[in-house]
Amino acid sequence: MGDTSSPVDTREATTLKPRGAWRFFVFSAVGIFMFFIPITLGGTSTIPLDHVVTFVTKLLGESVRYVALALIIAGTVYPFATGRWRQSGLKALFAFLNILGLATGTALVFGVGPAWLFEADMGPFLFDKLVIPVGLIVPIGAVFLALLVGYGLMEYVGVLVQPVMRPVWKTPGRSAIDAVASFVGSYSLGLLITNRVYQAGRYTAREAAIIATGFSTVSVTFMLIVAKTLDLMHLWLPYFFLTFAVTFLVTAITVRIPPLSRIKDDYHPGAEPQPEVPVTSRRMATAWREAMGMLHQAPGLGRNIWENFRDGLLMAMAILPSILSVGLIGLVLARFTPVFDWLGYLFVPFTWALQLPDPLLAAKASAVGIAEMFLPATVVAGHESELLRLVIAVVCVSAIIFFSALVPCILATEIPIKVWHLVVLWAERVALTLVITTPIAYLMVGR
Repeated sequence: MGDTSSPVDTREATTLKPRGAWRFFVFSAVGIFMFFIPITLGGTSTIPLDHVVTFVTKLLGESVRYVALALIIAGTVYPFATGRWRQSGLKALFAFLNILGLATGTALVFGVGPAWLFEADMGPFLFDKLVIPVGLIVPIGAVFLALLVGYGLMEYVGVLVQPVMRPVWKTPGRSAIDAVASFVGSYSLGLLITNRVYQAGRYTAREAAIIATGFSTVSVTFMLIVAKTLDLMHLWLPYFFLTFAVTFLVTAITVRIPPLSRIKDDYHPGAEPQPEVPVTSRRMATAWREAMGMLHQAPGLGRNIWENFRDGLLMAMAILPSILSVGLIGLVLARFTPVFDWLGYLFVPFTWALQLPDPLLAAKASAVGIAEMFLPATVVAGHESELLRLVIAVVCVSAIIFFSALVPCILATEIPIKVWHLVVLWAERVALTLVITTPIAYLMVGR
């Protein structure tokens, strides 16, 4: 995926016959349909993936809570069983925070604990609106992602957009695969790919840092959760494309200012530099060769679906405990302390100047996202202003950097980026997102 070969590397692909080329068209089309084509069933208009998740949720009934709890238990045990918690101080911290998430989940499932935990906008909100949908949508969505990203479509797109990537985002054309794969798949998978390509000498340190902090956003499946939480599913496609455009426009700006612009443009120590060779002619033919090369290497459909489902389960296991631990800490701080009110003052000049409804609340919602990307949605959920909900829904995704999951993933790589870099980048991205999104949102929904 992110390791898309340059034209020099695709000579072997030119000799490949398009064996089973129908898979490129059919499987990619099914993936696009499941994620991007809303249909109406039972009076509800949403994407097919959401309909599938709704059906599974109803089928499981009350037992869905125990399925979610089982994933939380597995996710809490996993770092200790594998020894991963010893790899760094930050991993150890999150491993122990998972224990808090398990305790919270157990309390909510069995109805024991302090009264404040069971208030509608606290524990039940986290568990019913986030944990259960995420616990189902990530592994189920992973099944269809196998069709969308596994049979050449991403490679095809990557070659076509190569002329855009370097001038706009200062990264190789092959990085488009990381960008799109993260958006429709998993930021953790995108970061894994980016780290491997950096270690192989195919990205510089600056390129890898740009990709990790500018493209490795939460996936479309998480965007679906945000849209449902903020009652924006009737605007699903406009919301998706607005978020997609804003996220990458913000990245195009941040690559040109510190701290990203100050990171050295050096290759990984000890790696043989392999800069990308530009495609200067026969772009469509080269894109087709890349797609057929990927298709030639693609596993069988059953194996691909199983591997993606397994990875989706592992991802859900890793995410659910942190949603309940870091998410709960964030909600407690937001409800009972002025911490995020203080942090929110960073963004009040923007929310006030942009004339957002309830500018103090908008600033606070923008600030809480540094803890967990879902938290901004919890702050404005149910607000009467659709404009405010739409803007914050975009901030949830475009900010990219949050400490409950993405930051530990980035710090686990060899990409030379520091925690203070990430905090500064988060503030830059939030401010830029507010400035860019708000005028467009006014045109879309009014006040």
